[in-house]
Amino acid sequence: MIRGSMVALITPYNDDGSVNLRRQAELIEWHIQNGTDSILILGTTAETPALTAAEQEDIVRVSIDAAKGRKPVIVGSGSNNSLAAKEKSLKFQSMGADGLLVITPYYNKTNKAGMIHHFRAVADAVDIPVYIYNVPGRTGCAITYEALEELSKHPKIAGIKEASGDISFVTKISRLINDDFNIYSGNDDMIVPLMSMGGEGVVSVLANILPAETHEMTMAYINGETEKAAALQKKYLDFINALFIETNPIPVKEAMNLAGLDVGGFRLPLCPMENRTREVLKSSMQDLGII
Repeated sequence: MIRGSMVALITPYNDDGSVNLRRQAELIEWHIQNGTDSILILGTTAETPALTAAEQEDIVRVSIDAAKGRKPVIVGSGSNNSLAAKEKSLKFQSMGADGLLVITPYYNKTNKAGMIHHFRAVADAVDIPVYIYNVPGRTGCAITYEALEELSKHPKIAGIKEASGDISFVTKISRLINDDFNIYSGNDDMIVPLMSMGGEGVVSVLANILPAETHEMTMAYINGETEKAAALQKKYLDFINALFIETNPIPVKEAMNLAGLDVGGFRLPLCPMENRTREVLKSSMQDLGII
C-alpha cells in the first residue's frame, strides 16, 4: 500500500522544446532526497497529451533507472481507448513500472458497464497495481460510486486518485477502503480532509516545489499528529490555490522556474502565465519564503 506524498511530476523541457531527460532524472533524485514517498510520471501535470509515444517511453525508462527501486514509480497509462490503455499498461509494466494510473475514459463518456469493463481490461491484463484516476473537471465524466464499489473488489485495483473536489463523494467512497483498496487525494487543498476519512495520502502538484513539506503533512496525519497536519494544510493553502490559478501545470512550472529549479517551458496549447496571475503566484511564494 502506497502511503504519504506521491508527486505528480512535471515534464521538464530543453530550450528547443524537447524533453530534458537529464533534468527528469535529476528531479527524481531530488524528490527521493527530499522525502517524496512515491513518484507519478505521465500524469496530467506531466503534459502527457502533448508527448509522443516515443517520448513517453523515454521518460518511463529514465525515471525508473533514476529511482533505482528506492521509491515506487507509478506510470500514467490511461486512454479513452480501452485497448490502447491495455497495451500501454503492458508496455510500461514490462519496462519496470511499480504501478499504473488509469484515467476514466474521457470524451467517450461511457455508461456504468463500459466504465467497469474499461478498467477491468487493464487490470485483468497486468500483474502490478492499478489506480483509478477520477478527475471529471478534465475528462467530462466521473466514475460512479456503484462502478467503483464493483471495481474495488478486483485484486489488481489498489485504489483511486480522487480529484473531483467533492468531499461528499470522498466521504461516500471512503466506505470502500480496506487492506487492498484505498483513496488518495488528487486535490492539494483537500489532503488532510481526505486523509481524515481514511485516505493514505495525496498525488500532489504541490510536492513538485515543496516535496519535504508535502511529505511532512501526510506523515504528520499518518503518525497521529492531526493538529500539525491541519496546520500545515492551512499554512500552504494560499500557495496551493495560486498553483491552480491557471490550468495545471502552468503555475507549478512557473513557480519551479522562479525558485531556480529550471524545468523549462510548455508545449502548446499550454503557454506562459498572464502577468496578473503570475504576480499572485509570486506573492504567495514570497509569503512562504520560497523566493
